Amino acid sequence: MEKEAGWKRAAELLKGGKGQKFLVVAGLAGMALILVSQFWPEQETVQESPDKTASSVTAEQYVEQTEKRLSELIGHIAGAGECQVMVTLENGVEYVYASEQKINSDRVEDTGTDSSKLSEKEDSEQSVIMVETENGKEGLLVTELQPTVRGVVVVCEGGGEEEVAQRIVSAVTTALNISSKRVCVSPAG
Repeated sequence: MEKEAGWKRAAELLKGGKGQKFLVVAGLAGMALILVSQFWPEQETVQESPDKTASSVTAEQYVEQTEKRLSELIGHIAGAGECQVMVTLENGVEYVYASEQKINSDRVEDTGTDSSKLSEKEDSEQSVIMVETENGKEGLLVTELQPTVRGVVVVCEGGGEEEVAQRIVSAVTTALNISSKRVCVSPAG
């Protein structure tokens, strides 16, 4: 009931001269706002390129972070005491880029009078997909592979005790998912 009354009142206002003037003024005001908005500076959205994301680290940064975290971890092992950790790597950070591959195959069959010959030729071409960034064209990064740890050396006050050394080896091998052959624990001297 109330909705119908509201619509009737609105229709009556529009029939009169005041309602039509109001609509014209409101329409002109809307168009003026649209025109003025053309001159307001747009807010720029900053998109970081894949190689500048927070997860992107160099091999040196990876080693430094790993050594620091292992030192803190080993420092909390009972009997270990003060320690220093050195991590060596098999390889650096590897970047995997999106690529496309084009394969061209030609097959020719020659049936001559004496014998038939079959000739096949296959060419393939692979290229990295490039994207436009604020720094120019760059390859489209799919994933970043962290370095593989080659070995870890731990020198600590309690490294001479076999039980402490075994706990350290166990912690390091679990944390880095490497074999115990790649971990050396020595006493500080």
